[in-house]
Amino acid sequence: MITPQELFDKCKQKIKSEWKLAFAAAFVIGLLVHMPIMLSDIPNHDGLGSMYFDQNMITSGRWFLTVACGVSSYFTLPWLIGLLAFVYLGAAAAALTELLEIKSRVMIVLLSGLLAVFPAIASTFAYVFTMDGYMMALLLAVMSVLLTKKYKKGFLAGAICLAFSMGIYQAYLPFAVILCLYMILIILIEGENIKEKLSTVLRYLGMGVLGAGLYYVILQILLKLQGKELSGYQGIGGMNSAGTDAETMGMISRLTGMLVNIYRDFVAFTFKGNVFFNNIFSAVVLILLVLACSAVLLRMILQRKWWKNPGFFVIIVLLAAAVPVAANVILVVSPEVTYHLLMRYQWVLFLILPAAFAGRYADCPTCSLRARFRGMTEWLLVCAVAVMLFNYVVTDHIAYSNLEKRYEKTYAYCVRLLDRIEQTPGYYQGIPIAIVGVVGEEQFPETDITGPVTAGMIGISGDSLLYTSANYEAFLKNYLGATLNFLDVDTVGEIYYSEEYEEMDSFPGENSVKLVDGVIYVKTENKTR
Repeated sequence: MITPQELFDKCKQKIKSEWKLAFAAAFVIGLLVHMPIMLSDIPNHDGLGSMYFDQNMITSGRWFLTVACGVSSYFTLPWLIGLLAFVYLGAAAAALTELLEIKSRVMIVLLSGLLAVFPAIASTFAYVFTMDGYMMALLLAVMSVLLTKKYKKGFLAGAICLAFSMGIYQAYLPFAVILCLYMILIILIEGENIKEKLSTVLRYLGMGVLGAGLYYVILQILLKLQGKELSGYQGIGGMNSAGTDAETMGMISRLTGMLVNIYRDFVAFTFKGNVFFNNIFSAVVLILLVLACSAVLLRMILQRKWWKNPGFFVIIVLLAAAVPVAANVILVVSPEVTYHLLMRYQWVLFLILPAAFAGRYADCPTCSLRARFRGMTEWLLVCAVAVMLFNYVVTDHIAYSNLEKRYEKTYAYCVRLLDRIEQTPGYYQGIPIAIVGVVGEEQFPETDITGPVTAGMIGISGDSLLYTSANYEAFLKNYLGATLNFLDVDTVGEIYYSEEYEEMDSFPGENSVKLVDGVIYVKTENKTR
């Protein structure tokens, strides 16, 4: 029987040096950059109520999330969760290195580093209680494409990986789809014959269809077993097959509107999402990447005489048209979804894939300036990616600085509010309390100075953690040790429109906290008649 040491030695021999480097780069850079959030207990508004959360999100379609997050327990343990997250992310970096066949050790470090510092990761860390699960979903998404590429029947294992990735969080589906498009592009360039190219395309397509189908079947089975239904699945239930001509025309109209929305969102986020063009450095980097890829592609077109083949232009147009749809495939399933930065991690591939493409084809076997061209291209890529990596490091730390300040401001605010509540004449432990949740902007004007950087980073931007009465209840309980009797939402809704509430001042006004018919009314917002 093989011993543990012998098994370890065998595995070690099969692990490529490129995999080790990619894993180490993503893991170490991730730890160094995100250490502030991992060594602190800095919640965002959702984190206030998730100190312990079993992650049973099956009604949102995330049937495997509870298992994925259960590895670190269901308590919010930032350090442990962060370590696990970067183990998964490091493995994803290694798998991506193998998938893209990146050989340059410098580029492996830089591209793996990009995975670890892209602002969507910082936004995900704001929801640290799900961070490890989400990074497992990312790993499975990358593995789904890698397995499909490496093995003739790997699309079957890839489909299983994709299904479980979606079962954790559907937002990483676009990551896999974009990688599939890139691999199809590579096989179209390097494939020897039409049969091989078609077979490869069908394998990737089959993996995606089988994976999505398996995800949906498992979801329906588990919903039946638990006696639950999808909650707020944002229109997916309306995607039924059409029968009449009117229904067909309606579906065509919806499809057209969906595509317009997808392309509009893609352009808007790419140019105004505060990720690619957030300062002069990032703009220059993108220009350099475009120049490098354009030079390599132009040389390939001229060398291989693609310009003589009409099919080349058809393929280019189809791939260009498919990219926005691939990036926003979530909008196909749920057109009305609130699509925020945490769900846009796939945009990092628009930096990684051009760099990988240019590095892969920079060599020119028949070019008299082969060494010079490749050298210039690699220097251009290394400088561009390094600058963008550092740019994102700065962005992440600005975001974490504001997240900490949000907590401190919220803490100070709640201390004052709790003191006022407890000093209200007639107060006793357990007295019903009605509070809405929004902090008044007139009494507490915005003080956040990071808006130009963090405006699009959900869970990190802004001044306060308080948006609902549940936020107040969780913060007072978990951070101030005060267990108060907050009324339910329906009861508060009735009080909200009452004359007594309308006439009150907003906190910290003199009349902002008062006893009315045995209930303490607390008015925090700017609501007047």
